[in-house]
Amino acid sequence: MLRLLNIEFHKLKYNRSSKILSIIYFVLLTSIALIAAIKFDFGFFKFHLAEQGIFNFPYIWHFNTFMASIFKFFLLLVIVSMMANEYSNKTLKQNLIDGLSKKEFILSKFYTVIVFAAISTFFVFSVSLILGLIYSDYNEVSIIFTDLEYLLAFFIKLVGFFSFGLFMGILIKRSAFAVGAILVWLFIENIFKGFLFWTFNKETFESNVVNSDSLSPIGVNDIMQFLPMEAMANLIKQPFTRLSAVQSASKQLGANLSNDFAVHWSQLLIVIVWSFIFIYLSYALLKKRDL
Repeated sequence: MLRLLNIEFHKLKYNRSSKILSIIYFVLLTSIALIAAIKFDFGFFKFHLAEQGIFNFPYIWHFNTFMASIFKFFLLLVIVSMMANEYSNKTLKQNLIDGLSKKEFILSKFYTVIVFAAISTFFVFSVSLILGLIYSDYNEVSIIFTDLEYLLAFFIKLVGFFSFGLFMGILIKRSAFAVGAILVWLFIENIFKGFLFWTFNKETFESNVVNSDSLSPIGVNDIMQFLPMEAMANLIKQPFTRLSAVQSASKQLGANLSNDFAVHWSQLLIVIVWSFIFIYLSYALLKKRDL
């Protein structure tokens, strides 16, 4: 494993664009801390975002992992370009000539994906812990380390997303077209979701599978959760309506903003399965190709 990782990081070391994109990504992750500096002061109206509870433990784990996942496209470009460069620079062929098997080649890429995801998760953990210790109203150890499953969900989300990017990079060979294909896939999933809501009257429809004595109602989201991009999005849901200030305002307006914000093991499993599917398809495609 270390040998394969050493090969990959040696390639990245001399890839200027990958280094720049990686730096931008981690700078953006750090920029989450700048949210604490947002202040509005208009006479009697004073607003400091950090005082609204976004950096309170354990809410901060949910908020920061959601915000950090928005920046994952920068590392996706690194993963995709890393694969595209193998073809353009003919390093893939040279690695195989030098004795690296196709299985080891795919494993080296997958290990790199895991390392990128692990470093990102640790980075978000560190930034969140520091911000929480500075701004949180609750500093008891039991509260600080509550809801850490959001970090696990963040890690799994990145592994799944980067594995998808790796597969597209091998399939299409050109980084720009591979990223474009991922965006097209995301668009197709959204179109399909809209089609389901339109066809089945927005919420549920009756399945033909009999469960005990009656028909089992199946929701649109019950179907969509098995598609890769939707499955990744489901891991960490938007945290904004979870804020106590938003909840209080909604109750005064008579609105119901009760949502399920939890990380579910079934959703984690779906993304893990998709990750292995993407890696297997990458290997199968590479094995079939005449390089």
